[in-house]
Amino acid sequence: MTECHVVTNMGDPTIGVRASVRADERQTFFKEAYGRLFEVIGEYHLDVTGEPFGRYRGAPGEVMDVEAGVPVAMHPRDGHIDGVVRGHLFAADCVEAIHMGPYDTLTDTYASMVLWMHARGLNPLDDMWEFYLTDPNLEPDPAKWRTKVVWPFS
Repeated sequence: MTECHVVTNMGDPTIGVRASVRADERQTFFKEAYGRLFEVIGEYHLDVTGEPFGRYRGAPGEVMDVEAGVPVAMHPRDGHIDGVVRGHLFAADCVEAIHMGPYDTLTDTYASMVLWMHARGLNPLDDMWEFYLTDPNLEPDPAKWRTKVVWPFS
């Protein structure tokens, strides 16, 4: 069983790329989106305050509302940056768990989190995010990948 605990998210500012993405296109979307985001970070000299994340709005399906993002100390001053949205990981109480292993087994961690929440009378919201603690480009062994899953509840 996945170890879960409650944390309070403070609503950190973020920059991201958001799109409706088919499940089988997520890897390509994330690669291209992070490439764009790190261009913007360099161009605007932004301070990154945490790991890259994937945010999912709504229930998972064949097509998902996905945002690839990065927490930053503050948003860029320019009002519009092509393809990039300003946002926040909204302030909320959340359940957090660390997933060990490849991304295609994350559904097991999500299932454990749902059981954990329901056992405590908590209701998961339709908005969750994953912080990618391990860079697959630096660690080729998927068994060693760590992903922090954060899921707000009511």
